[in-house]
Amino acid sequence: MSANSPLWDGRDTGFASWRTIVFGRWPVSGPPPHFDGPRDYEDRLGELVASGVIADRRQVYWQARLSDHYPTVEVRCLDVQLRADEAVMLAGIVRALVATAISEEKAGTPLPVAAPELTQAANWHAARHGLNRTLLDPLGCPQRSGDVLYALLRHITPALEEAGDLRDVSGLVHRLQQAGTPADRQRRALAEAGLPGLIDLVTGAGTFP
Repeated sequence: MSANSPLWDGRDTGFASWRTIVFGRWPVSGPPPHFDGPRDYEDRLGELVASGVIADRRQVYWQARLSDHYPTVEVRCLDVQLRADEAVMLAGIVRALVATAISEEKAGTPLPVAAPELTQAANWHAARHGLNRTLLDPLGCPQRSGDVLYALLRHITPALEEAGDLRDVSGLVHRLQQAGTPADRQRRALAEAGLPGLIDLVTGAGTFP
């Protein structure tokens, strides 16, 4: 949904979010693993630092992690947005996801644990295509991107309603579906301007693997 980094060194990478691929080069990055609780989380972070591969906890670049300074969850998977209201939409979705997870934990709802290889594959697939192809649902099944987005909205609707965010977030998600991701809009703007390098997007020549 936030994909906004299709270009690198003036060339189209073929990815909607090349930033996601670049960040994947760090030794501790991508979707976070499953943890059994706070103690497990702290123990395993300590082991990562003790391994010497990373210098300290600040080099843990998972797409979601606990903050060491504030009582919050840091969600770090998003590209910077072209519009302020799109940043607001994504912030509202993240807040609603956290609120939904807290409500489910209090209710004793069993936690669905996705296989890490499917989570990683879903992450790569979304970075590659944005909303232009399928997305993988929580069970790892390919679905139309619009269906996955509306399943997400249904999942977090109670939390959005409680926060007073439902109308704004749902309207912005609908607009995103119609207009495409910021990466799509960047490519359209460059193509309309006739700037060089966009032939790569049309022909596939010279794009990154």
